[in-house]
Amino acid sequence: MDSLSLDAPAPEAPAVANDNGVWLACIECGDAYAPFDEVRYTCDCGCLLEARYADLPTFEDFEGRGVWRYSAALPFDVGVTLPEGDTPLHRVPDLEDELGVEALRVKHEGMNPTGAFKDRGMTVGVRVAQELGVGRLACASTGNTSAALSAYGARANMETLVLLPAGKVAAGKVAQASLHGARILEVDGNFDTCLDIVQDLAESGDAYLLNSLNPFRLEGQKTIGLEILERFVDDYGAFPDRIVLPVGNAGNTAALYKCFRELVQSGALAKDDVPTLTGVQAEGAAPMVEAVQEGNDEVRRWDDVETRATAIRIGNPVNAPKALPGIRETGGTAVAVSDDEITRAQRDLAGEGVGVEPASAASLAGARKLRDEGVIEAGERVALLTTGHLLKDPDAAAAAGAEPESVPGTTEGVREHLAD
Repeated sequence: MDSLSLDAPAPEAPAVANDNGVWLACIECGDAYAPFDEVRYTCDCGCLLEARYADLPTFEDFEGRGVWRYSAALPFDVGVTLPEGDTPLHRVPDLEDELGVEALRVKHEGMNPTGAFKDRGMTVGVRVAQELGVGRLACASTGNTSAALSAYGARANMETLVLLPAGKVAAGKVAQASLHGARILEVDGNFDTCLDIVQDLAESGDAYLLNSLNPFRLEGQKTIGLEILERFVDDYGAFPDRIVLPVGNAGNTAALYKCFRELVQSGALAKDDVPTLTGVQAEGAAPMVEAVQEGNDEVRRWDDVETRATAIRIGNPVNAPKALPGIRETGGTAVAVSDDEITRAQRDLAGEGVGVEPASAASLAGARKLRDEGVIEAGERVALLTTGHLLKDPDAAAAAGAEPESVPGTTEGVREHLAD
């Protein structure tokens, strides 16, 4: 049986599992590897790995707050922490009324320490790097990964290298990586070019890769799903019907699906209660949408991608082999939206007091389109995932907002201007 199916049984620990019952397994051939004996990102067959556990927890096993509340579902009791997680699930009553759904909530991952969901992956990933004893951390990034890795690398006193596409990363994100002491290389090419180079460096042992190709990165990110499920039960007495999220490298889609799959295997979540995963991409960078809508088993790499939503300006989502089954197994779909639709959604979220960067607003833009098409139904409880804070891209925020108004330097002059 396919190990990524919702019907797959809980895995049995192989001989290579460590004392805590953790190992790595190939999602295609099933080969198993010890988790921390050597640096490993993919299987010998070339396919993706994921972390597996001999003892899968239920909700009763969680205690505390933040990402490490869920240590029973993670490889360690605690990681390199700032701390992260425990982000708000905003109520947005005006948007809820507009969409006409039973419930609409916004999970604001921009409220993590470095302003994006990437912190959840780094608290686990940098702890793994310590366990492996590596000397240098590295990532390719559209901005948020570099900010998170730089902060967590600094916290762990580890050398950090980030590769960014020259001229394509928002100023707020470059500033974070710079201030946290990372070595920044601006590459002549797009994100996928940067990732190709970082993978080459990782394969030759020049650095430890902490992009989402690293299976341990996704372990931290699956805690987003656990928080959403618990909060919906607290507020509505039921799980959400659907989670709508932006898709770049498809790491969150893969991580959320893994979260749900493990809960089904532990008996904590009924298969019928698994939320529908719905991905959203910008029209200028939509290889996942193409694969979902055409029914393809693989994603075709887009070499030329462009969108003002810089965080999802990615043409080759490396986690597609994990994410596509998640969308299909949960009865979900994927949709592309225009940059103008994204900007409108960014403004409207801000109108509810929720400030997000453009890529984050794609989730609302996609939900609107799918509601108009009747894919999202009136009786649904929907969670929108927003992945980064508005100050990550201050230029985009300023462009989407109102223009400043020039006034005289007197009280009377201001009164006259307001009267006009």
